[in-house]
Amino acid sequence: MSSETAAKPVLVVDFGAQYAQLIARRVREANVYSEIVPHTITADEVRAMDPAGIVLSGGPSSVYETGSPTLDPGILELGVPTLGICYGFQVMAQQLGGEVAKTGNREYGSTAVHLAGDGGVFLGGQPAEQIAWMSHGDSVVRAPEGFDVLASSEGTPVAAFANDRLKLYGVQWHPEVKHSVHGQAVLENFLHRAAGIPGDWNSGNVIAEQVARIRAQVGSGRVLAALSGGVDSAVAAAIVHEAVGDQLVCVFVDHGLLRAGEREQVETDYVAATGIRLVTVDAREQFLTALAGVSDPESKRKIIGREFIRTFEAAERELVAEAAADGEPIRFLVQGTLYPDVVESGGGSGTANIKSHHNVGGLPDDLQFELVEPLRTLFKDEVRAIGRELGLPEAIVARQPFPGPGLGIRIVGEVTGERLDLLREADAIVRAELTAAGLDAEIWQCPVVLLADVRSVGVMGDGRTYGHPIVLRPVSSEDAMTADWTRLPYDVLAKISNRITNEVAGVNRVVLDVTSKPPGTIEWE
Repeated sequence: MSSETAAKPVLVVDFGAQYAQLIARRVREANVYSEIVPHTITADEVRAMDPAGIVLSGGPSSVYETGSPTLDPGILELGVPTLGICYGFQVMAQQLGGEVAKTGNREYGSTAVHLAGDGGVFLGGQPAEQIAWMSHGDSVVRAPEGFDVLASSEGTPVAAFANDRLKLYGVQWHPEVKHSVHGQAVLENFLHRAAGIPGDWNSGNVIAEQVARIRAQVGSGRVLAALSGGVDSAVAAAIVHEAVGDQLVCVFVDHGLLRAGEREQVETDYVAATGIRLVTVDAREQFLTALAGVSDPESKRKIIGREFIRTFEAAERELVAEAAADGEPIRFLVQGTLYPDVVESGGGSGTANIKSHHNVGGLPDDLQFELVEPLRTLFKDEVRAIGRELGLPEAIVARQPFPGPGLGIRIVGEVTGERLDLLREADAIVRAELTAAGLDAEIWQCPVVLLADVRSVGVMGDGRTYGHPIVLRPVSSEDAMTADWTRLPYDVLAKISNRITNEVAGVNRVVLDVTSKPPGTIEWE
């Protein structure tokens, strides 16, 4: 990211929206850097960030309800081009003297929107009638003075407005969702035409900016990187290696929660591709001992996060001792933390803690390392683009996501060596058959889950069985914030089911999870 772009981000003000992160993604897809900030941000804080534009997100509240999220009125007086979406649109209308009311005409889902004119600089070039995604019970019934009404729908007389002189704009619908057919064009009109922001942000900018930040943070210090073999940690380590070279040592922890063949893949493929020094730590007994008797998923994640840190601390002591008797401690630890990890761990503005990711909410309070997280504000597809820019092989960059806690959060129940072996065998069958069917590129991820605390009656060889179910969870997604289940061919599903029930002892049932995200998360725990 260029210094000019870094100094002038587009700020997405989060009013507790389900799609605040999606807005930030769509802005980035227009090649403009974006950051999410809380609705409690003050005008002085916004001024200090010197943004190129502001987007006010949607939210679940009503602007006239007591305790509903508000916006510092001074923000709309800064002269920064601002776009209000749904609730943000209503906040803007109310603060500027317009009127918001509960009309009784609720609109949810696909809605026909009619443009009142040519759309001007904001909606210009859009079809006079288009399908947009609405989700509101309140409506703007009167635009603020000096604003042009640009669009309406059957139930919403003021569905969009604009004041070009003040550079303030708003829409009642959600342009960030794919169901709004011309939604991305609406956002790009605001960014490029109305706000005049150039589309010059890309993965190459991110690399240059992060390399500079890492060098400033680390200086001449040595750095450990937590390498799991997945794309996130691989790209994070590659960026840090670009910044500090041989000051970096990667540590791969075999915690016993890996899938079949993963340790060997990391020890050969990644080192061959990057030349980075890799130290492998066998901590299988340590992790299984710590997880013994634990079934609660949040507890498992926190235990795994704690044991990861304890393992890295032990590795750091050995590396320091190896360097010299008076060797300097290694203070920096690289993690492949992504923005969805932060959000789901409660790190977003007003965001619920959906589940503590081991590398965010699962970190121990007495952490001794200073974290280096070059991917913390990025989404998965952005990370893949950066990996390709850095020259990492496609086998690493295109690898399907695998969680840091590994199979530990794919066993619903206590984690034991026997259950891990069972799940590893079933998972290997699923991966082999999906690859053989040429489906790897069509699936974002396919968690294979063992319901260890559940048994069901079956019949094999004319005899009764009482075995465990295996759950298949194939999903399609762009960024892991939302997802839908992948419609796999029936013959592939049948072959997977037959192989697992025939070859994996203790399993007598294979089921398919057909839940989207939301309401379900991609992983079961």
